[in-house]
Amino acid sequence: MFDFLEGYNLWEAFWTTVQLTVVSAVGSLIWGTLLAAMRVGPVPLMRGFGTAYVNIVRNIPLTVIILFTSLGLNQTFRVTLGSSNFDTTNFRLATLGMIVYTSAFVCEALRSGINTVPVGQAEAARALGLNFTQVLTLVVLPQAFRSVVGPLANVLIALTKNTTVAAAIGVAEAALLMKKMIENEAQLLLISAVFAFGFVCLTLPTGLILGWVSKKVAVKR
Repeated sequence: MFDFLEGYNLWEAFWTTVQLTVVSAVGSLIWGTLLAAMRVGPVPLMRGFGTAYVNIVRNIPLTVIILFTSLGLNQTFRVTLGSSNFDTTNFRLATLGMIVYTSAFVCEALRSGINTVPVGQAEAARALGLNFTQVLTLVVLPQAFRSVVGPLANVLIALTKNTTVAAAIGVAEAALLMKKMIENEAQLLLISAVFAFGFVCLTLPTGLILGWVSKKVAVKR
């Protein structure tokens, strides 16, 4: 029944998907946190940059961003991100595009978490002599992260599914292999079912685990 899988490296394709997800998630969390800090910061220029970035990037289709990293950065401006290997360069470009796009959603999730922290706590911290950076990193962000584990889990699940867009620039992840198999095999329904099951196996445990973590670390008010 599943003879059509012979000759295709399914595990390697999904492993590439996992790598794309993990690297992009870490990068998005870092950049998204910095954007959130800009959006709530005291410097008008940084607030304006953070607001403009989020409003512009999250309204651009991910496919456009991924294609720009390949056609624009790589082919036009010769940006290789430190690699001379075609496959490695495409992987890094796809990761960059994912980070640019997903960080906007991470920023908004974190900003909503920051807004849940009582203003009095920040004022008390400033009264003790802490500066903005200290208040944000020591008082506000720890509570904000605890309150947005659930929303961040949704962003991570969406990121996992969005990795399929990387196939547009030739990254050898699950969606690209699925496309090749559909072109070569007469098993459309079975192939679709196999890859759908693979993505469920990746996203369902993530949602369940992070949902449990969200309940455990929720801030009791």
